[in-house]
Amino acid sequence: MIKLIIFFRRPANVEAFEEHFSHRHVPLIAAMPGVVRTSVARAIGAPRGEPPYYLIHEVYFADMAALNYALNSAQGRAAGADLMAFARDIVSLMFAEVWGEDSAAGAERGQSSARSDPSPQAADGAAPQASSEGA
Repeated sequence: MIKLIIFFRRPANVEAFEEHFSHRHVPLIAAMPGVVRTSVARAIGAPRGEPPYYLIHEVYFADMAALNYALNSAQGRAAGADLMAFARDIVSLMFAEVWGEDSAAGAERGQSSARSDPSPQAADGAAPQASSEGA
């Protein structure tokens, strides 16, 4: 399973950000094809000082091909354009392989993504390479 992680630094106008994010951006993300699940986390603190991010939005896909397809779809392009319109100066994105937790894709195949060795490396010891193609 692969996830797109969208990190938002604290916006200047929290109320306007929250309104747009909740009522405009989240529905655009949900409309993208191949979305398995999403989660949103709002930072409430950090061990030392202020957290670097205000909000983290995670969007899960079965694999990198599904993520690339979603990002290049009409819905993905609309979500990307919206993101750049309301959060260009406060957003960072990355792709990540999900490991060490049960995933919907693994469960559907009758497999568990949990490993006895809790490392993100593939069984052959090589870390999988994620493509940023189409992003």
